[in-house]
Amino acid sequence: MKRKLGLLLVITMVITMLNGCGSNTNTNANTDADASNKKEESKSNELTVWCWDKNFNIYAMNEAAKIYQKDHPDFKLNVVETAWDDVQTKLTTAVTSGQTDTLPDILLMQDNALAKNITNYPDTFVDLTNSGIDFSQFAQYKTALSTVNNKIYGVPFDSGTAVTALRTDILEKAGYTINDFKDITWSRFIEIGKDVLKKTGMPLLSSQAGSPDLVMMMLQSAGVWAFKDGKLSITDNPVLQKAVDTYVELVKSGVLIEVNNWDQYIATFNTGKVAGAMTGCWILASVQASDEQKGKWAVTNIPKLDGIDNATNYSSVGGSSWLVLSNSKNKDLAVDFLSKTFAGSTDLYNTILKTSSAIATWGPASTATNYGIAHEYFGGQKIFEDIIEYGKKVPKVSYGVYNYEARDAIGTAITKIISGTDKDSALKEAESTVKFQMGQ
Repeated sequence: MKRKLGLLLVITMVITMLNGCGSNTNTNANTDADASNKKEESKSNELTVWCWDKNFNIYAMNEAAKIYQKDHPDFKLNVVETAWDDVQTKLTTAVTSGQTDTLPDILLMQDNALAKNITNYPDTFVDLTNSGIDFSQFAQYKTALSTVNNKIYGVPFDSGTAVTALRTDILEKAGYTINDFKDITWSRFIEIGKDVLKKTGMPLLSSQAGSPDLVMMMLQSAGVWAFKDGKLSITDNPVLQKAVDTYVELVKSGVLIEVNNWDQYIATFNTGKVAGAMTGCWILASVQASDEQKGKWAVTNIPKLDGIDNATNYSSVGGSSWLVLSNSKNKDLAVDFLSKTFAGSTDLYNTILKTSSAIATWGPASTATNYGIAHEYFGGQKIFEDIIEYGKKVPKVSYGVYNYEARDAIGTAITKIISGTDKDSALKEAESTVKFQMGQ
């Protein structure tokens, strides 16, 4: 009897222990589930962003977070510094491998790559057309760049509005002022440039050898690109022909000198080897790197092509836009964040303009106080007000899916032409190269 009672006691203890283990297991599972839920909750107000340049884009995004947190104190932003080339590589890898969960909520994309990425990966990005964001308040050339099949995918950010920035002290030595360069043609620009070179020994401009930026800027100033109605347009493009001729004349006249890389390009105007710079207005941050030249610069619009219908003195180079990823678990939050900041806050643009010279393409930003300041570096000129006005007049163009391929081919053609190759032959070869890449 005692043995049976002892055996029963042992069995009871074992059952109790097993039940206890089961109870502990359930408790741990519940604890893990609670932790997971809390983790999900903690992410419900958090966004991850990929962008580059800590002093420009990253700075702007962090300032945007501060603005948004005023009304959303629990909001968190995780900005991951990611070089543009890496953004493109990681995006392509994630989409083609089906691992879109590795992508952020928002990423920054260069405007000249938007059409290609949206066309190739249409389901990867959120259609913002009916998001409530008022895109009519942005410079229309910027909105057009992120519009594919009549759908808008990007919230425009920085301006790539083209400017002519010149050393006023050098111009004065040759008998000119910045006003002599306002609303002029390229033939007049070259004429003055030759005179300045003769009198001061200093070229007006510089450029990276092989870069097509200046030629493409000339194209957009006339509302033309390397594609027309979605079809490649190089050999049959009279505006491109004129732009190439103009660039070659700039080089051969000595008004523009070519250098090998970006650092050398920046050094040409920082060290006084040339008297100016002509590209997107973002270059003004680099222009200001030399304290010795403070007060000796001024800004105006760019020359227009001679004899070309619809030619203007306005264009754009570079710039980028914010895109929301379709795979984001916080799409609504991402859209609301962008709408309240980059598409809705004059305070944001006022702040980042002062520190990083990040000029907006959002119209209402022009009412911010810093946009009206007389800039000491540029001789007291209200350069930001002027650039905002230039941006309103930039012609729209469609870059096309094979924009990069066309740009590279045209750049190669220009180098060959300067070296002596027949222009028609070089452009024909460029067209053949791009058609091959397009599979035609």
